[in-house]
Amino acid sequence: MSRLAQTDGLTDVQQEILATVRDFVDKEILPVATELEHRDEYPAQIVEGLKELGVFGLMIPEEYGGLGESLLTYALCVEEIARGWMSVSGIINTHFIVAYMLKQHGTQEQKEYFLPKMALGEIRGAFSMSEPGLGSDVSAITTKGVRDGDDYLLTGQKMWLTNGGTSTVVAVLCRTDETTAEGAEGLAPHKSMTTFLVEKEPGFGEVRPGLTIPGKIEKMGYKGVDTTELILDGLRIPADRVLGGTTGRGFYQMMDGVEVGRVNVAARGCGVARRAFELGVAYAQQRHTFGKPIAQHQAIQFKLAEMATKVEAAHAMMVNAARKKDAGRRNDLEAGMAKYLASEYCKEVVEDAFRIHGGYGFSKEYEIERLYREAPMLLIGEGTAEIQKMIIGRRLLEEYRING
Repeated sequence: MSRLAQTDGLTDVQQEILATVRDFVDKEILPVATELEHRDEYPAQIVEGLKELGVFGLMIPEEYGGLGESLLTYALCVEEIARGWMSVSGIINTHFIVAYMLKQHGTQEQKEYFLPKMALGEIRGAFSMSEPGLGSDVSAITTKGVRDGDDYLLTGQKMWLTNGGTSTVVAVLCRTDETTAEGAEGLAPHKSMTTFLVEKEPGFGEVRPGLTIPGKIEKMGYKGVDTTELILDGLRIPADRVLGGTTGRGFYQMMDGVEVGRVNVAARGCGVARRAFELGVAYAQQRHTFGKPIAQHQAIQFKLAEMATKVEAAHAMMVNAARKKDAGRRNDLEAGMAKYLASEYCKEVVEDAFRIHGGYGFSKEYEIERLYREAPMLLIGEGTAEIQKMIIGRRLLEEYRING
């Protein structure tokens, strides 16, 4: 086992879960990840294996058929899975966020209907906030949900939907024109948003009347997992599929989901960075120049030292953010810091491992080439570095506000 990125204070159950996932990654993911990634092939067999391990139900309460584990356990599992292939962790992440949102905000009927099937991986989740012209300004969404009797009609276009084709339920954030339950008018934009639970068939094209998934978006990296658009054209949704049963709460529900998602992205950054370090330190001992392994050159040792320190620091911040959330404490500052640091350090560690490989790092025969294309996605997912710094800065000013 690697000395880096160890976590103190884990229970026997947590250690057993992590050992099982780590073994699965070593045997079932790492040997095939690069080949599947180059073919942009969905890892169906890997997903089936993770379903059998219970990974899709890690944080779903036991009363709904899940394992009832903590965010920390989940994040550490994600770190291991991302070490094998980041795309697989992305398949799980959006499912996890929807399950978390249902657990925290869903009605009892919604929990009883969705969560047992989600725990088994029979229902697979995705969530959708972004739009083609939206960027990071979630409050500017234009997709609308208009009341029509006992239903809502959803119209608009969403973008960057991970698991868009393979998912069977999508949490979609829309603007609803009606007032909230309190009857307030002239609402701030974020108070007029509602999350709808949209069920659909997997696949592409018109997957149900009024709902089209055009096809996969071609990407530089993060392949295998399907990233899509979502087009709503008068999609009819019953009112009982409003998350939590009340309109006007969608923005807060989504932000709660994204907050734990940021811990997940930090964990992914930690996993990719750790794998890049493993590749770099191994290659440095195999490659010889000037009559000795390049690992014996001081310049390479300095680089390895910096890489390992970044891996360790990012892991520690990710664990701290997860434990804060598990303790029921506010963790937006810690989650923002962890996501920012882990994604930036991941990019840097991957680039250093790429440099250690020299010309071979540019070859598709070497795994580091794949990691070099995957790392940039973490700089964007669940909020850019600039957004994280805004969140961090605002929270710091709250904590350190001077009176007068």
